[in-house]
Amino acid sequence: MQRKEDKLTNIVNGSLWDLPSPSSMSYFWNFGSTLGLCLAIQIITGLLLTFHYTSYSPESFSSVVEIMREIWSGWVIRFIHMNGASVFFFFIYLHLFRGLFFLSSVHKSVWMSGVTILIALMAISFLGYVLPWGQMSYWAVAVITNLFSVVPLIGNSLVSWIWGGFSVSSPTLTRFYSLHFLLPFVLSFLVIIHLFMLHKEGSSNSMGLNSNVDKIQFHPYFSVKDLFYILAVIALSLAVSFYYPYILGDPVNSMPANPMQTPIHIQPEWYFLPSYAILRSLPSKTAGVLALALSVTIFYILPMYKFNFSTKFTGARYLIFWATIAAFAYLMILGALPAEEPYVLLSKIGSMTYFSLILALNI
Repeated sequence: MQRKEDKLTNIVNGSLWDLPSPSSMSYFWNFGSTLGLCLAIQIITGLLLTFHYTSYSPESFSSVVEIMREIWSGWVIRFIHMNGASVFFFFIYLHLFRGLFFLSSVHKSVWMSGVTILIALMAISFLGYVLPWGQMSYWAVAVITNLFSVVPLIGNSLVSWIWGGFSVSSPTLTRFYSLHFLLPFVLSFLVIIHLFMLHKEGSSNSMGLNSNVDKIQFHPYFSVKDLFYILAVIALSLAVSFYYPYILGDPVNSMPANPMQTPIHIQPEWYFLPSYAILRSLPSKTAGVLALALSVTIFYILPMYKFNFSTKFTGARYLIFWATIAAFAYLMILGALPAEEPYVLLSKIGSMTYFSLILALNI
C-alpha cells in the first residue's frame, strides 16, 4: 500500500509530461491541445503576413493582392491564416459543447477562463476580418462598431473614437490592425492561465468521477492521441487552403471597399452567424446588442449550476443537449439568410429556444 501511495505521489509531483490524467479520458479531451496548435499556427502565419501588409486604407487591399501574387509563398501563408480562423472556431465550438455534454463547468475557474478565451478569440477574429478592407469587411465594421452607440451617455462619442473620425476610414483600419497584432499575445496569456487552472483542478472525465487514484501519466497514453489530432488539423488546414481556399469566405469581400455602395446582404463569417441571427431578431437596437452579448456570456452562469453526476446521462439531459446543438445550427443557418420575413420571426423563435435550453441544462 505504501509503495502505491509513493508512486501516486511521484506522478502528482511530476512534470507536465508526466501529468496525472484520468484513465477514462477519450479523444474528446484532445480538443484543447488542438486549439493550442491552432493558436500557434495563427500567430506564426499572422506575423509573416505583417511583414508585407499595409494598414493604410487606400493601399491595404492592394497589399493583400501583392502578398497573394508577388510574395514567395504568400498565397499559402494567407490562405492558411484565413482558413485557420475557421478551423480554430470549429474546434473551439467542439471543445465548448464537449464541456457542456460532460458537465465540465463543475471546474469553475477552468470553465470561466475558457469562456473568456472564447470572447477574446471572437474579438481578435473580427479585427482580423476587417484588415483586407474588402467590401464585406468594410460594411461589417461599419455595422458592428455602430452598435456601441447604445452605451448610455457616451455611445456616440465612443463610436467616433473607435472610428477615429466621423466615419469608418483609414484611422479605423490602423487601430484595428494594431489591436489584431497585440491581442493574440493577451490571448496566449489567457491560455496559460487556463492551463494553470486545469492542472490545478485536474481534468474531468467521461465518467464524472473526481478521483486521485484512477489516474495515469499523460505520456504516452494521451500524447499519442494529441499527435493524431495535430496531424488531422494540419491535413485539414492544408487541404482547405490548397483545394478550396474560398469555400468559407464571401465573394463580395474579394472586391475593394466602396463606402458609396452598400452590399445587398451583409453577413459575417460562419462562426459569428448564430450571434448575428440573435442580434437581428430583435427590433430594438439596445435589446439586440444585449442579446448579442448574452449569446456568449450566458455560458458564465453554468458554474453556478449544481450538477448531479449520478443523473448525468438521463434522457432529459441528452434531449436538452442535442436540442441546444440543433438550435445553434438553426441560428447559424438563419444568420446567413436576408433580414426579412419569415426569417426574422424564425430567428426570434430560435433565439428564445437557444437561451431556454441553456438555462434548462440544470434539470
